[in-house]
Amino acid sequence: MKTCLLVIGHPRPDSFNYAIADTIASVARRHGVCLIIQDLYKDTFDPVLTAAESLMVQSGIYTATNELVSRYQQELLAADVLAVVHPNWWGKPPAMLSGWLDRVLAPGVAYKLQNGAAGMPEANLRLQALVVTTGDTPLEREVAVFGDPLAHIWGNCVLPYIGAEHTRRLHLSPVSAADSNQRAEWLQTVETELTAMLKMS
Repeated sequence: MKTCLLVIGHPRPDSFNYAIADTIASVARRHGVCLIIQDLYKDTFDPVLTAAESLMVQSGIYTATNELVSRYQQELLAADVLAVVHPNWWGKPPAMLSGWLDRVLAPGVAYKLQNGAAGMPEANLRLQALVVTTGDTPLEREVAVFGDPLAHIWGNCVLPYIGAEHTRRLHLSPVSAADSNQRAEWLQTVETELTAMLKMS
C-alpha cells in the first residue's frame, strides 16, 4: 500500500488551500492509500531552526530533539508520495512551511552530505511529489515579471535535492478573482494529477 504525506501550509481552514488539501485527501482515501496529514498551523509546528540544530545541519549529522519534528521526519521517510499545499507569499512559501523545509528536510533524513556542508548532496528519499501553490498574481505576470520563484524553489532547490523522481507543480491563480466554476475546475485538475501519480508504479 502506498503512503501519501500531505503537508498543509496555510493558517486558515476556510481558505482555498484547505479545499485543495481536502481534495487531495479524498483522492488518496478513494485509492486506498495510507494518508498522513501534517497540518503545520493546526499542529502548532515551530518553524524556527535552533542554534543547536544549525550546528547539526552544518556537520551533516542531524538528530531531532523536538518530538513533532521527529514525528514529521519519520512520516516523511515512510512516504511514497509527497503532496504540499501552500500560498505564494512574497514569492516564497509562508514562514511556517519554510521552517518545515529547514527542520524536517534535514541531513540524514531527506539527504546525505559527504564531508559536511561542503560535500555533494545525495538524496535519501525516493518518492513522487505534487506541489500545489496559490496566488493572486495572474500566472503570465508571475512568470514574466517575477520569474515564478516558487517553481525555482521547488523544482530546482528542493525536490531534486531530496530524491523526488516524478514531480508535478500546479500554480492556481488568481484565487481572489476566481468564481466557483473556476475553483471547481482547479480542484478537478488537482484530482486528475494526483490520481495519475497514484497509479504510477
